[in-house]
Amino acid sequence: MADQRRPQRPAGKGRPASGGKSSVRASGKSASFDKPRSDKPRSDKPRSDKPRGAAGGQRPNRKGDWRKPVEKQTTRSAEQAAYDGPDLPAEVTGRELDRAVAAQLKGLPEKLAARVGRHLAAAGLLIDEDPETAYQHTLAARARAPRLAVVREATGEAAYAAGHYAEALAELRAAKRMNGATAYLPIMADCHRALGKPQEALKLAKSPSVVNFAPEAKAEMTIVEAGARRDLGQLDAALRTLELAPLSSKSRSSWVVRLRYAYADTLEAAGRDQEALAWFHRTHAIDSEQLTDADARAEALETRLG
Repeated sequence: MADQRRPQRPAGKGRPASGGKSSVRASGKSASFDKPRSDKPRSDKPRSDKPRGAAGGQRPNRKGDWRKPVEKQTTRSAEQAAYDGPDLPAEVTGRELDRAVAAQLKGLPEKLAARVGRHLAAAGLLIDEDPETAYQHTLAARARAPRLAVVREATGEAAYAAGHYAEALAELRAAKRMNGATAYLPIMADCHRALGKPQEALKLAKSPSVVNFAPEAKAEMTIVEAGARRDLGQLDAALRTLELAPLSSKSRSSWVVRLRYAYADTLEAAGRDQEALAWFHRTHAIDSEQLTDADARAEALETRLG
């Protein structure tokens, strides 16, 4: 089944599990941070004005300056390439960002804020069609403003969209430490699933804050929780988890579509084909945006059942 072949992406294409706007388009809470002095990368080690001489593995150039060994220059070049990030489209100005995100960037020096904003805006434009490049844009933003929660959130979201689940988990944990937000929990739980740790996903699904989630976020966590139960071979428990959700809601929102689809898929996995067929039809009936392949799944089941 689809649920078993790959981890569920709680919020669909590039959207946060909270049901809010993407962090590359919107915001979390502001975080405190130290203002960088410039938009250039800084070394962790203090620089000395005095050359270390040949014993230090350096040699002077024609002007008498001292340079790092060639192998270190190569490493620095790779780091610089990551810092620079992908080329920024000329039409991306940073003004595309949600005002709440732009407000969080105002604590940075003007030129630095503009560069970070452009990388975040580019990521927002690309996250659906080219998530890997979107991720590289967020890495460039993170290199310049690593202490902004909204930047770490955007990096985690883009990493998740690109399939870099360990990196996504680390970034969203960092964002959560900075701003205390719990909206990331469904995506974090799904990252645990993708990393082969369904038990960790279940721990997050039982977090006290989930009770107060908005309906869409709660539905996404339910889908991830049911998926984790399936990962453990607990089909009956997965079905019970989904049956506690508002499957029969009259809403035609995407979260209801996804809940019904997950339920139908799990019913089929459990060998309850007639019930699965009915729920695939009920999913297709409200799936006006064609978020799922419920119609194709129903057709396949009908053919098999004769």
